[in-house]
Amino acid sequence: MFYDEAKIYVRGGDGGNGAVAFRREKYVPRGGPSGGDGGRGGSVVLEADPGLRTLVDFRYRSHYRAERGEHGQGKNKHGRSAPDLILRVPVGTVVRDAVTGEVLADLVAPGQRVVVAAGGRGGRGNARFANPREQAPKFAEKGEPGEERWIRLELKLLADVGLVGLPNAGKSTLLSRISAARPKIADYPFTTLNPNLGVVRLDEEHSFVVADIPGLIEGAHQGAGLGLKFLRHIERTRVLVHVLDVGMKGGEEVLRDFETVNNELGHYSPELLKRPQVIAANKIDLPGGEENCRFLTERLGEKHRIFPLSALKGEGLEPLLWYLVELLEDLPEVKDAPSDETTARMVEPAETFTITRENGVFVVSGREVERRVAMTDFSSDAAVRRLQRTFKRLGVEEALRRAGARPGDTVRIRDQEFQLEE
Repeated sequence: MFYDEAKIYVRGGDGGNGAVAFRREKYVPRGGPSGGDGGRGGSVVLEADPGLRTLVDFRYRSHYRAERGEHGQGKNKHGRSAPDLILRVPVGTVVRDAVTGEVLADLVAPGQRVVVAAGGRGGRGNARFANPREQAPKFAEKGEPGEERWIRLELKLLADVGLVGLPNAGKSTLLSRISAARPKIADYPFTTLNPNLGVVRLDEEHSFVVADIPGLIEGAHQGAGLGLKFLRHIERTRVLVHVLDVGMKGGEEVLRDFETVNNELGHYSPELLKRPQVIAANKIDLPGGEENCRFLTERLGEKHRIFPLSALKGEGLEPLLWYLVELLEDLPEVKDAPSDETTARMVEPAETFTITRENGVFVVSGREVERRVAMTDFSSDAAVRRLQRTFKRLGVEEALRRAGARPGDTVRIRDQEFQLEE
C-alpha cells in the first residue's frame, strides 16, 4: 500500500545520572569526591533514504524512544552515551510538529538528516561540584530528560514532470508507454488510487522522472474525489503535462475538461499555474480526435504547446518527450514556499520563564527552570539547597512575589510542588 502521511510520537533518551562517590584508598587521606558523569541519551533522528517510496512502516508502529545514557560511577568513570535512534523516511518527506504545524525539516536530498527529539545530557557527578567552600559535595545531578513530541510526516513525491488530468484521460497508459512503470489500467474512472513514479530514459544522457497523479475532478481542492489527498505531489514538479481525452466528444467539452483541472490547480496553489504546462491531446486515434486537436490549437495554441498522440498505440510520444527534455534543461529545481520550508525552530532563551495561576497554585514554566528541577535529586538536602540558590539567581523567587505569591503559597514546576517561604 502507498501511505504518504503518518503521525508518530518520538522521545529522546534521558541522560544518565551522575554518581556520588569518594576515593577510599588507604594511603590517600581526604581523597575527595570521585563521582563520574552520566552519559548522554540517544536522539531520535530522521534520515532520507532513496530506497524508500512510502511511509507504510509508520502505519504499524507510531511510538519511538531512544535509549537512555548509562549512569556515572565511582573513580570518575563516566557513563556511556546511548546511540541515536535512526528512522529512515523517503526522500521528499516534510516533517511538521503535530501540535503547532511548524515545519521542522524538508528532507529532499538522500542521506539528509534532522534531529526531531534530542537526547538529554548526562547529569554531573559530585566531583564536578567540588570547590574551596564545599570540598566534599554529597550530591550529583540526575540525567536531563530527553525531548518528546508528536510529529507529522508528509511525503511529497520528487518528480520532474507531473501528469495531470481528469480520471480516465489516459495518464497511466501514457506513463506505462514512456517508462518501465506498470500502473493499474482499466476503462473506468479512478483506476489510479495512488501516485505512480516512472523514469523516462531517452538515451544515455537524457532521462527524467514522471509522476502520474490520480485524476482530479471539480472540487478536488476542497477534498472531492481523490484530489486533496494527492495534489501535494504536484508541488515539486517542474513541468505539468496536461493529459486531455480528445476522442468521442465535442471540442467545447474538451476545453471544459482543461479548464476544470486548471481551476482546481489554481485554487490549491496559484503557483502551479505559473509552471510550464504542456498539453498531451490523447486518444487522437478515436473519432473526432483530430478535429478536437485542431480546435484546441486554435483556442490554446498561443499559451501551450499541444502534442497529438495515442498513448494506447504509442504514437506521437517522441516529440513530446524530447520537448520535455529541452524544457527541463533550462528550469531550476522547484522550492516550496518559504512558509513551508524555512520556518525556523524557535529556541527559548535559556533563562526565561512564565508564571501563571491555576486553582490557587502558581505554575512556573520555562525550559531552564524545568530542566533544573528534572535534574535535581530531591532525596539530597544539598541538591535541594543548590536548586534554591539557582532559583534565586534566575529571579524566580522575586518574580513569584511580583506575581502576588505570599509565604505558604504552593508553587508547581513540572511535577514538583514547593511551598514558598520567607
